[in-house]
Amino acid sequence: MNIRMLNSIEPDFDVALVNLLAFDVSEDAAIESAVAQILADVKHRGDAAVLQATQQFDRVSAETLDALRVPRATLAQALANLPKAQHAALVAAAERVQAYHVRQKQECGAHSWHYSESDGTTLGQKITAIDRVGIYVPGGKAAYPSSVLMNAIPAKVAGVSEIIMVTPTPDGVHNPLVFAAAYIAGVDHVFTMGGAQAIAALAYGTRTMRQVDKIVGPGNAYVAAAKRRVFGTVGIDMIAGPSEILILADGTTPPDWVAMDLFAQAEHDELAQSILLCPDAAYLEQVKRRIVRLLDTLPRANIIRASLMGRGALIKVRDMEEACDIANRMAPEHLEISAQDPKRWVDRIRHAGAIFMGRFTSESLGDYCAGPNHVLPTSRTARFSSPLGVYDFLKRSSVIEVSQAGAARLGAIAAELADGEGLSAHACAARMRFL
Repeated sequence: MNIRMLNSIEPDFDVALVNLLAFDVSEDAAIESAVAQILADVKHRGDAAVLQATQQFDRVSAETLDALRVPRATLAQALANLPKAQHAALVAAAERVQAYHVRQKQECGAHSWHYSESDGTTLGQKITAIDRVGIYVPGGKAAYPSSVLMNAIPAKVAGVSEIIMVTPTPDGVHNPLVFAAAYIAGVDHVFTMGGAQAIAALAYGTRTMRQVDKIVGPGNAYVAAAKRRVFGTVGIDMIAGPSEILILADGTTPPDWVAMDLFAQAEHDELAQSILLCPDAAYLEQVKRRIVRLLDTLPRANIIRASLMGRGALIKVRDMEEACDIANRMAPEHLEISAQDPKRWVDRIRHAGAIFMGRFTSESLGDYCAGPNHVLPTSRTARFSSPLGVYDFLKRSSVIEVSQAGAARLGAIAAELADGEGLSAHACAARMRFL
């Protein structure tokens, strides 16, 4: 298998790096047109449009939208019926995600506050949770219970009062792990529907489904296009691109481990990106040999091969300092610092969705059970955005209470500035309170 080999000392390296990171995010005209029609239909016809689209795309027929609602008893039964080891793993993962986000709420300024000035004026901030959140969870034969936990638990910790989950069940096939995770995470309502029609139902509301205030969770190109279009009517978490990992290695981690970490990201889909940076050329060759040796032992070898050949790379850098600089240019979704002393390098990293420190910290642990959220910014958006967290389900209101003395002091300032902007009513409203 030919995986791309680059060297930072080559004169055309910068161009090669830009080309490697390039991803065509242009909108697919056919997808956009189809999504626009579905959204408009659901907005106009509500339940009937959702039922028609669900029958068309998922081959699931129902007389009413309520027939697609999963009773809470069914969710509880799904949890009870899980094999013992699977049940224990799901509960343990949920507990760790819960504990992390409880701590995050304590530390991220998620509490109201105020202070008083000498004249009695009081200023502050009121923190309140979003009322209603919609969670999209890919479904069918694929199981994504981790997505349920990562999206629902921080919303619950934030204090969201109602969580509505939608998940497609093509041909009526569902995975009990997803239902079990919904029960553990405290999801209030689960509907077995997906696609753009589910996003539309959440965003606009129907006779059966109440409109939510924010939609979170991953999905296919149709779901992403729908989320993009309904933003503004409701909030969304992000528009996620293909998954990606960047590994900074000093050559001290067993090369088999690094090769498998590259595979773990590449197996998501053919557009996923796995890149290794290392100053040791001999180590890069060792990893390359392990890739060739281990690849065909995996069930998703064809997907991994396409991903690594299409968007993967092993890059020789001058030193670990340069590796960190390149990492900041890449702003990856997942960043592994697979080094003997990862703390030496972490302070040099400014842009990354999640940072995994040390040879024992595989990215796969973060996907499932480490505790921090696995919903992360992709496509270099870690330069300006953050992992999904409790703070995404909270909103802030400024609180202002001006005393009589404060009205005179602040009113004079406001009136002067309002006059300068030509807004006479603003000026008059301020002056009336102290003249």
